[in-house]
Amino acid sequence: MMYDRILVRYGEISTKGRNRNKFIDRLRKNVKRSLSDLPNIEIKADRDRMFILLNGEDSAEVGKRIKRIFGIQSYSPAIKVEKDIEKMKDAALDLFRSIHKQGQTFKISAKRSDKTFELDTNEINSAFGGHILRNVDGLTVDVRRPDINLQIEIRKEAAYISAENIRGAGGLPAASGGKGMLMLSGGIDSPVAGYLTMKRGLEVEGVHFFSPPFTSERAKQKVIDLSEKLAEVSGHFALHIVPFTEIQQAIHKQVPENYTMTTTRRLMLRITDAIREKQGGLAIITGESLGQVASQTLESMYAINEVTSTPIIRPLITMDKLEIMDIAHVIDTHDISIRPYEDCCTVFVPASPKTKPRLEKVQNFESYFDFEELIQKAVEGTERIIVKPASERKDDPIDDLF
Repeated sequence: MMYDRILVRYGEISTKGRNRNKFIDRLRKNVKRSLSDLPNIEIKADRDRMFILLNGEDSAEVGKRIKRIFGIQSYSPAIKVEKDIEKMKDAALDLFRSIHKQGQTFKISAKRSDKTFELDTNEINSAFGGHILRNVDGLTVDVRRPDINLQIEIRKEAAYISAENIRGAGGLPAASGGKGMLMLSGGIDSPVAGYLTMKRGLEVEGVHFFSPPFTSERAKQKVIDLSEKLAEVSGHFALHIVPFTEIQQAIHKQVPENYTMTTTRRLMLRITDAIREKQGGLAIITGESLGQVASQTLESMYAINEVTSTPIIRPLITMDKLEIMDIAHVIDTHDISIRPYEDCCTVFVPASPKTKPRLEKVQNFESYFDFEELIQKAVEGTERIIVKPASERKDDPIDDLF
């Protein structure tokens, strides 16, 4: 039997009050974008459920795509049946026979949101379980760990029958909760931080600091490739590429070597904050993990944060490196991040960076040089590009010949 729809459950969206419809509408748009090349698909959403009407499209392909969309708690390929018990029994048996293999166990899981239906949940479980047992030879029931869990949901408009409950990505719909600027290096951590922030509903734009000729075009391309992975979440990703060479050269001339990293991070934060203000963002996102490197000790964060009052979101702050790497593998950014092309932070790292910098000292060192003009020049010279998902990229066919 072919499924005719996919039933989508909202999860966390269901806890929202008067603004629930805003989140549902954003989720609907994100689902529609993900399935835009499947012309027969229809999407219907109400306050409790979303239905993706397949109209002949492959349910497995649709499921594969929506599985990674934030805001979906779970989903089930399903068939819609009139609320007539005999018709429901026939449909349930047909579906069961189409997926059942010899020796498998089963159970019935009924849910009745329409309380006017003539059978309650226990009666549905009994009636449908008995019907299937009478019509399928050698079948046994296992209510704890069944091979097949046949789910029957009675709603006001119809009954829905399914045999799978597939876990979704969870979280809140991407771009439903304001905008933040992600300080995106070419490393493992910052793409993961961006992904986790998107999961909480933020629209995320990247800010990357580029220092030619000390960093190469390949390092820049690595960040664009990481941006393509993040673009898979929301359909596009805005990347701001900041020219940072002059500022880094000035830092290394004016600031003692063991404090150059602290000043570098402070000026990066000031530039990111200026770009955030221009783009209407409300927060800055970083991939910092407490104590992982010299600039991520509590003392360093205190000295660096002093340059801004903008909220800084640190999704990885309590994670260790292995946890972060696990997520990077899942979201397919790890292998891009470990390409051997260094960013400006690693190229200019001092031999012995200060792990417990004092705020008054770094302020004193910076007071001997006016960085403001260079900061404004970097902000004005920033390149903004819109990155599309790799799956939507149209490569030049001529390139394939070489």
